[in-house]
Amino acid sequence: MTASFAIFRKNLSMVLKQLFTAAISLMMFNAGMAQQIKYVSSNNGWNPDSLGNHRAVLQFNGTGQVAKVSIPWRRNDDPAHKRIILQDGATGKKINNVSTTYADRERADISFEPVSGKGIYYAYYMPYRNEGRSNYPKGVYLQPENTADGKWLSASKSAKINTTVKQIESIDSFNSVYPMEVIATPKETAAIIASATNKSYLVFPENRLYPIKMKNRIPYRWIQKGLQNSFSDKAARGEQYSYQLGLYAVEGLQDVQVKFTDLVNYKNEKISASKTTCINTDGIDYATHPFTKTVNVEKNTVQPLWCTLDIPSTVAAGIYKGKATITSKNAAATTIDIILTITNELLTDGGISEPWKQTRLHWLNSTLAQDNTVIAPYIPLTVEGNTVGLLGRKITLGENGFPAQISTFFTPEMTGYTEQPNTLLSAPVDFTFSQPDGGKMVLISDGIYFTKKEAGTVQWTSSSNSPSLEMDVDASMEFDGFIAYKVKITALKDVALKDIAMQIPLTKTAGKYMMGLGQKGGNRPPSFSWKWDVAHKNQDGAWIGNVNAGLQYSLRDDKYVRPLNTNFYLQKPLLLPDSWGNDNQGGVNINQQDSTVLVNNYSGQRSMKKGDTLFYNFTLLITPFHPINTNFQWATRFYHSYKPIDTIKATGATVINIHHGNAINPYINYPFIEYKKMKTYIDEAHSKGLKVKIYNTVRELSNRAYETFPMRSLGHEIYSPGKGGGFSWLQEHVDSDYIAAWFVPELKDAAIVNSGMSRWHNYYVEGMNWLVQNVGIDGIYLDDVAFDRITMKRIKRVLTKDGHPGIIDLHSANQYNKNDGFNNSGNLYMEHFPYLNRLWFGEYFDYEKNDPDFFLTEVSGIPFGLMGEMLQDGGNPWRGMIYGMTNRMPWSDNADTRPIWKAWDDFGMEGTSMIGYWSDNCPVKTSNDKVLATAYTKKGNALISIASWAAADTAVHLLIDWKKLGMDPAKTTITAPEIKNFQPAKTFDASEMIPVVKNKGWLLVLKEN
Repeated sequence: MTASFAIFRKNLSMVLKQLFTAAISLMMFNAGMAQQIKYVSSNNGWNPDSLGNHRAVLQFNGTGQVAKVSIPWRRNDDPAHKRIILQDGATGKKINNVSTTYADRERADISFEPVSGKGIYYAYYMPYRNEGRSNYPKGVYLQPENTADGKWLSASKSAKINTTVKQIESIDSFNSVYPMEVIATPKETAAIIASATNKSYLVFPENRLYPIKMKNRIPYRWIQKGLQNSFSDKAARGEQYSYQLGLYAVEGLQDVQVKFTDLVNYKNEKISASKTTCINTDGIDYATHPFTKTVNVEKNTVQPLWCTLDIPSTVAAGIYKGKATITSKNAAATTIDIILTITNELLTDGGISEPWKQTRLHWLNSTLAQDNTVIAPYIPLTVEGNTVGLLGRKITLGENGFPAQISTFFTPEMTGYTEQPNTLLSAPVDFTFSQPDGGKMVLISDGIYFTKKEAGTVQWTSSSNSPSLEMDVDASMEFDGFIAYKVKITALKDVALKDIAMQIPLTKTAGKYMMGLGQKGGNRPPSFSWKWDVAHKNQDGAWIGNVNAGLQYSLRDDKYVRPLNTNFYLQKPLLLPDSWGNDNQGGVNINQQDSTVLVNNYSGQRSMKKGDTLFYNFTLLITPFHPINTNFQWATRFYHSYKPIDTIKATGATVINIHHGNAINPYINYPFIEYKKMKTYIDEAHSKGLKVKIYNTVRELSNRAYETFPMRSLGHEIYSPGKGGGFSWLQEHVDSDYIAAWFVPELKDAAIVNSGMSRWHNYYVEGMNWLVQNVGIDGIYLDDVAFDRITMKRIKRVLTKDGHPGIIDLHSANQYNKNDGFNNSGNLYMEHFPYLNRLWFGEYFDYEKNDPDFFLTEVSGIPFGLMGEMLQDGGNPWRGMIYGMTNRMPWSDNADTRPIWKAWDDFGMEGTSMIGYWSDNCPVKTSNDKVLATAYTKKGNALISIASWAAADTAVHLLIDWKKLGMDPAKTTITAPEIKNFQPAKTFDASEMIPVVKNKGWLLVLKEN
């Protein structure tokens, strides 16, 4: 009897609790329905630049001079300091007699003069104006104003509600706040919290079509739906499906996790739990390393948990049921039933063609193209003893694991290989350990040990010891000439040191030029000194070398994080390495001693306790990467604009670069929305013999990305933290904690800065692969780069897959300025050079005032096996031709490249050998060392480019080594072909003076008759 009564009481308690919950939900539902407003999207029905993006449509059916309305706008923003503009629907005129008697996020009570009597009126409630640069606008919301006259204002105070709200409109669907940014009121939120059995947090399962956007409030949609302990949806076989679990933390939550069970149908057929993951808690980074994230949720905030499910294509149709359980270290678990109806439809692409369904979130954990396979033109690495061979280069390792010698085998002209090595080092690279008494601590090495010998990667280790210190070296070299060193220094006992330094002794020949560490590209200064200043300078290394032999190095530690670049360095600068920086005591000294250029990278005085460790990590790049492909330069001609195919073909261009901000690639770094138009354009281009490349890089991302809010749910993993602001859409929807980037006014395309290295790079690789395979792009145009060489290699692999050309050109504005941290574009992006086909440097590169060797090292790409083009102010065509560079069609109005292209074709540039002024083998010089010459030679012909850096107009003799040129002077004519806007037609005798205008030059054809 007692047991039965206990069961009865328990059941009664459960029933009463359920009735109470239902009553609360019904009460909230009815209350909500009474206030429910219709939300609609206009078709750009007004000018947002003067009225904002949102309005309430009001219906006045009363009489008199005062209309009063209560607008339940449910806004996520703070309306306190934002103007409300009333407009007469009949005339479109602004109404001056307006009074706001109450306004908060929930509602506004407004009185206004109905100037046209009964009818429609509009209340615009977020008007703004754009200030600042057009491409970096600052949306400033207008302050409230008082325009009502006193008499009307006095009469309005006694007015009663006599106007209704017909609907709330947004300027277009993209600006709509419905439904996920229509807030629940505080009362509604409190009521739904009270209805929950577990008050630590609430879970709201949500469909993928409604990304959770607000962080500090729950949407009214959840009030309408009420609390639910299950989630149901439909999906297709083979689909990359996703859904959300929205957490609202009543109390702060620590270490939130999600656990999944198998999904099982009535036949006990299963979709394994391993097919489901939560991208907020687990993932695979851009370098294939699995990781977990600690998700903490602050009190009174919302955290979306995005769950992705790979549905097997072989699964049977039917209803599958499973569970998702949310756990937290400081709260009870909550289980949500997952009910998924699998239809008979089979998606062969995983649903990728419908990205608004968040089918591409799976790309965030992609490992596509990660195997370090050798990429053409590179060849597999070889190991013979302690010597590693690669394309055109060799490195011999010392017993301590550091380079004992580095050699290249490129000709001075960079057109091929030589058997005679170009040695870079006059002595082995070594670490020195200086003691306070001036002595040197000697570490004895136990030898080098190779741990991997593969075609793409060779790895080795070495350990060196003294009684006080141990140095462990772990290094790897890749097929393109990149070497990464992890150097761990451990104190075996307490020790005081005057300095720990790495010395790189270069030969005088290999140390001719320098770029980096605050030094602009050009001849290396006789002596050089540099100190760390990461707060202001994006400097941690330099390139030192010659045209056919060089070395770039960068100093890092185990905490290295790639900084932001391109205007944003100061917002996320380098971290000072604990080792090399040593509280800013470290630095670099470079001095020439006889035939050696000694690069001394010191860290200064320090003490180490027994067991302390320091990481003196560094990277090396051996340059050049490959010979120059001059034929590619002459035959591959970029047209950098979206124009009709026939128009472009008529110019002689062979490759079309499609920027963003146009009909087929409208949104920056998100070329997926108009891909059908893009494919149609590319198909036509291919049919007419042209290739098409598109703008797509990583640095900032359009707000049009379907995945914007799922990625925002990842915290700062993909989007960088910042002060917010910028274009109105960002302020109204992203809200805060971001950096506003490039903006295209015509398309209202507002970008957000990426954080640096993240899973977005996995998405980027997958996206590029999809564009190659499905749209047919022939390559990409990179506008600066915010990813590292790992991602670049992956990109090159997918772009060249299945025989696709995979052309990549890199544009950069000159990074040597305050906002970019005074780095050199060439030095900053050198790790990407092995995979580029051309450089385009760029805005703020001064082609008039800089020395020739600045062109050679910073602009031309020649010391790295590349060639380039000019941009700023159309470039200098005479100086450019010294390096084989032109401008790019049709980017500059004052530099039409077609006449020079015609001159190339008339001469027959393909098949020529380029022998520049920098080579001792150049067969032509001038009598003025400020007027330089480069020869483009082939049997019986030569095209000589001369250009002046002289301070004034001058005249020069050609100094021709006819034997080197391989031509008979008695049979050779020298003519200047007419080239529009470049030079008039003229014939010269070999002995006569050639006039050269300041900053200009000639293209001279030498032909043996």
